[in-house]
Formats: sequence, structure tokens, C-alpha cells
Amino acid sequence: MKGDLFSSTHVVQPAVEPGMSVENAKCVKYAVNGEMYARQGAMIAYRGNLKFERKGQGVGGMLKRAVTGEGLPLMAVRGQGEAWFAHEAQNCFIVEVEPGDQFTVNGRNVLCFDASLSYDIKTVKGSGIAGGGLFNSVFSGQGRLGLVCEGNPLVIPVSAQSQVYVDTDAVVGWTAHLQTSLHRSQSIGSMLRGGSGEAVQLMLQGEGFVVVRPSELTPHKAQQH
Repeated sequence: MKGDLFSSTHVVQPAVEPGMSVENAKCVKYAVNGEMYARQGAMIAYRGNLKFERKGQGVGGMLKRAVTGEGLPLMAVRGQGEAWFAHEAQNCFIVEVEPGDQFTVNGRNVLCFDASLSYDIKTVKGSGIAGGGLFNSVFSGQGRLGLVCEGNPLVIPVSAQSQVYVDTDAVVGWTAHLQTSLHRSQSIGSMLRGGSGEAVQLMLQGEGFVVVRPSELTPHKAQQH
């Protein structure tokens, strides 16, 4: 068989080592040798001796719950083989979490992760009821975390001299040691007159990075997630 479709650009190559890698911009490959976790329904292909098990409860103390704050169900993948994960053709990225690090991420952006990572669901500090009861997934330990994002994300440095304000519907995640609080950018009078539609943002202070997707979450997408 000939043609561009069968060129090296599209034909997958065997994994050179166990673990997670970016297959292409829209897909993550995981060479499984033991156990890993992924978003339910995200597996698009696999080969080898793998078993997929839905997880409704915590696993080995590593998962406080088997769903994120956004209602994302997870599955365990066990055995030996290769699996490919994707979600709605969104762009895929990998975050390396190192000992002592923490990465806080919106549940809707989680694709898959190493079993060596600890995982918890926490309320975003400072969000309160006005922030819609913001819950995020917090990953720590050592391992790789696969993320999806609609479009190419913006990674914005945060420093003590320059705090960053982000739309709560656009934020993907942020690094440890950043403090969060809600910031109101409109006056009450402006809100009563209709305002700009950007009344409240999440303010991040400290030293680190915040990741933002280049669009807000629409009501249609919110229902899907």
C-alpha cells in the first residue's frame, strides 16, 4: 500500500521504553508494563495483553475518588502492551511531575497518568461559592501526566512582582506554591448595567506558572464535561 497516509509521518513505531509519550499533536501513546490510569472512553486503540477496568472507588490509596471535581470517570489499564489515548481531537501535552512538585489541573483536561502519581480532589482556595464551587485535581509524587487542551495553551509565568488573572472557564492548571483568590474586575454599577461579561477572575500570586487554554468553556462543552 502506497500514499502519504502510509508514510512515516502517520505509521506508528514500536515504543522504545515503557511509559507515556506524545504520538502526535492529538494523541498520547502509553507503553504499559504494569498499571496506569486514564480517562474513561479515551482509549482509541491498543495492542498487546491489556485489560481495562472502570474505577468507581479509590485505588490503593492513590485516588481519593475515581472521578475528578468535573465528574470525570477514570479507568485502570493493566498488563503489557501499547495503548493510544485521545479526546475529541484536542491537543495533547505531557507534564513531568517531580518529587516535591504539585500540579493543579482542571479535571476536564486530564487524559491519562502514571500510577506512581498521587491524586486528590481539592477545592480551589479562595474560590468559595461565588466561584461555582471550583474543584481541581492535584497531582503529586513522581511521574508523567497527559493533558488535553482545545487549541495550543498559553503558559504564563507568575512572579511576586506580577500576579496573573485568568478566566475560571479558561484555566487549565497551575504549578505548586501559587496562591489563588477571586478577583472582581467590575464594579457593582457596571454589572447592573450589563457589564463586560468578565466580572470575576481567578487571581494567582507567588512564583510559578499558570496554563490557560485559548478559549472559554461554552455551555455546550460544559454539559459534555
